[in-house]
Amino acid sequence: MPGHPDICAHTAAKDISFGSLAGMIGKVFEYPFDTVKVRLQSQPEELPLRYRGPIDCFVQGLKQDGLLGMYRGISSPLVGAAAENSCLFFSYNLAQTFSRRNFYQDLGKTDPLPLAALVICGGASGSFASFILTPIELIKCKMQVQSLSTDTLKMHNGTWALIGEVYRAYGLRGLWKGQTGTFLRETGGSASWFGAYEYVSRTLRRRKSNDTLSSWEMMFSGAVAGVSYNLILFPADSIKSRMQTQAIGQVNEGSKGFWEVGMGIYRAGGVTALYRGCGITCFRSAPSSAIIFFCYEKLKDWF
Repeated sequence: MPGHPDICAHTAAKDISFGSLAGMIGKVFEYPFDTVKVRLQSQPEELPLRYRGPIDCFVQGLKQDGLLGMYRGISSPLVGAAAENSCLFFSYNLAQTFSRRNFYQDLGKTDPLPLAALVICGGASGSFASFILTPIELIKCKMQVQSLSTDTLKMHNGTWALIGEVYRAYGLRGLWKGQTGTFLRETGGSASWFGAYEYVSRTLRRRKSNDTLSSWEMMFSGAVAGVSYNLILFPADSIKSRMQTQAIGQVNEGSKGFWEVGMGIYRAGGVTALYRGCGITCFRSAPSSAIIFFCYEKLKDWF
């Protein structure tokens, strides 16, 4: 019976659990590439660039920290990936249910929503997820750039020690530093992520007149979605990373807002500086997003 509380609770539980597992699997694969991206984005504009590009950054990271060093701080992102993807899939499906009940009552139970409606549902899910993600990404970014510091006293002894240091310096509000960037990235990015996946998967279904996607078709749709997600609002992510990797308690830096930091990056390095790390981000997001959608869809089929 549609709308029955037990059915709704069961569906929500599946969205949360399947999204969490899919997100964690994808995060393990992509994390070293994410570390490279954050280190590239966090290079100070007033100093000579430390890395010539993504490959140089990756090679230097391996030489300095080893492979395990490229996974520094992964505990927080694993929690974040579980939280993000469970939240995204849950709120995306919740937004679709709301849209059907309020704007598309004439559609049958199995009739798909228009693509424009799905894009809006995706954006709504991303805006909601951003408030959960910002504190997690703040800690992740600070852990990832520790090796860039020349001050060994600034090395943090773990996630909880770092959380405590941020709280003592800025209060609870400090954990949401960079929220504007996360909100813009997640809202626009998630609209594109779900929209691209739905568009490509629908196109593939129409081409073969079959509602069932093969494994490679799911992964291809997910890969296109991953690239779309990162291309849309990458500068917002660059600004967020710069804000979140500033030294804790740094004079005159903690008070700078999103637009002020963004203009500072632009004045120092132009549009190119805002897209630093975009290439490797798209390179890792394609297979990572493919894995996430594949795992989520298969878990739904199996259970």
